[in-house]
Amino acid sequence: MQLGRRVVITGCGLVSPIGVNTMDFWNNLISGKSGIGPITRFDTEDFSVKIAGEVRGFDPEAYISKKNVRRMDYFTQYAIAAALQAIDQAELEVSSQLSPRTGVFVSSCNGGFNYIQENVKRLLKHGPKRVSPYFSSATLVNIPSGEISILIGAKGPSGAVVTACATGTSSVGEAMKTIQSGRADVMLAGGTADAITPLDIAAYSNVRALSRRNEEPERASRPFDRDRDGFVIGAGGGVLVLEEAEHAIRRGAKILAELVGYGATTDAYHITAPDPSGSGATRAIQLALEEAKIQPKDVNYINAHGTSTPLNDRMETQAIKSVFGEYTKKILVSSNKSMIGHLMGGAGAVEVIATVYSIMEKRVPPTINCDCPDEELDLNYVPHQAQPCDIEYAISNSFGFGGHNAVLVVRRWHES
Repeated sequence: MQLGRRVVITGCGLVSPIGVNTMDFWNNLISGKSGIGPITRFDTEDFSVKIAGEVRGFDPEAYISKKNVRRMDYFTQYAIAAALQAIDQAELEVSSQLSPRTGVFVSSCNGGFNYIQENVKRLLKHGPKRVSPYFSSATLVNIPSGEISILIGAKGPSGAVVTACATGTSSVGEAMKTIQSGRADVMLAGGTADAITPLDIAAYSNVRALSRRNEEPERASRPFDRDRDGFVIGAGGGVLVLEEAEHAIRRGAKILAELVGYGATTDAYHITAPDPSGSGATRAIQLALEEAKIQPKDVNYINAHGTSTPLNDRMETQAIKSVFGEYTKKILVSSNKSMIGHLMGGAGAVEVIATVYSIMEKRVPPTINCDCPDEELDLNYVPHQAQPCDIEYAISNSFGFGGHNAVLVVRRWHES
């Protein structure tokens, strides 16, 4: 690794249930607006869960030709839109000279489930000739990286970093490492997903992982609240432009924030449940702080994984307490999932973008629906309303099935 290569963020783009661009998302997030509502994509009459965080008002043809839209699953469409938004904000042009030094890690944990289910129905109803010729490519988790690379001419490292619900954060962290190691000067990094399908909703319902608060969907996602009854699936994705700091400065880019730490660990405990001791998450946070060369007292804000499930909420709170000790109650902790639901492979990237804007705007978005936190969950979860905070350092947590833990440390930008 080449020492001294700092990594900065110069662009952000996203598609989410509360906004299909970064500023609409941020304004709705900071206002505590929920994007959870009744599922409109398919008939939910026979389903016990009838709510989700659908993407509304998104026009893929604003970014992709009509011909290409037809051959892409939603998750790829979101990724391309987010990437183009991020490039636009960064005012980045991938020239022939920069192309070999530009890479893409935009990943998904689900892949093209909408495309898969639609083509299975075609096969069963109409026979093999009706299956899309694009099926084998459109459903792969690495396809967003491939499509973005072709679109912008990025010929550096690319691929998919898949760690279930930690995918977005892992992708940003591994892209950061790629720049630090000297293998690239620019990376587009993030995650994307759309798991609002009959099969996904049925499967998660049958293991009773999802909230069944169908009559009041805006109150269904309740991280850290004692009345929570499960998480809510959301859809969307986020992409960040990462650059080696000197490269960004030389081209006159506006730097939004700096990535200074990344920690990745594995629980090795259970395929779906987190280790209740929080040891894996604790170590991931510690590793991220160590790389950032900061102490627990330096952190002002934690963008929590905060799924609205008892196992995750308790484990994450335990990990935070283990790392931050006496400083725990001085730190603001909030969960974006209270408003957008769980974006699965897209969650981490969107939440890192929210963290960047929290630093820039000096405000922490709320955890809505956090009416009565469990007694042992006694942190400042920023209930109901945003709180002002002059943030120097923030961390963003993500934890995924398989026991994957990923944590990023984001710092306010200082040139020196």
